[in-house]
Amino acid sequence: MRRREFITLIGGATTVWPFAALAQQQTSRVRRVGVLIPYSRVDKDSQIQYSAFISALHQLGWTNGQNLEIDALWTNGDESRIAQLAKELVAREPAVILARATPVTTALRKETRTIPIVFVVVSDPVGAGLVDSMARPGGNITGFTNTEASLGGKWLQLLENLAPSTKRVAVVFGRATSPGGGNYYLRLIEGTAESFGVSVIAAPV
Repeated sequence: MRRREFITLIGGATTVWPFAALAQQQTSRVRRVGVLIPYSRVDKDSQIQYSAFISALHQLGWTNGQNLEIDALWTNGDESRIAQLAKELVAREPAVILARATPVTTALRKETRTIPIVFVVVSDPVGAGLVDSMARPGGNITGFTNTEASLGGKWLQLLENLAPSTKRVAVVFGRATSPGGGNYYLRLIEGTAESFGVSVIAAPV
């Protein structure tokens, strides 16, 4: 499975025929796909997304157990297991790896610079040093970010709608897990706070 085809699938693009044709042509060859998710197997949202991923693969001609073998590893919410599972997954030499969240993608990057990695739910891939730029990622990593600068203003607008008298806003984050140690989200909010007439308080935990 080529990285471009895998990205097309993950992004929900409409280019289906090349992917399906490739699956039909190579049914005798089993491809291995690695998946690393930093949550529990019983986490509802993660299960919904993972099931949608498997279903989309099937619709495009890739069936687990036939022409595809999926190695899905879950940390069960234990952040200390991420590095260990990343090493284990890379050792299985998959054709491509799907990584969810910044800590997972960072751990996988330390283990391989050759296996293609497609990330999802990574807030600041450039700031985290995962890609060179959004337009030209470079290296073996690419994927999809889940935030962009205008969201900071949207969050403050929502607070203002709920509580118009708000003058101070605390931003609660974990230094070890938030992008840029929390600075990424702080910048998004601080950049628009003045226009809303509020002051921002950093509240790391």
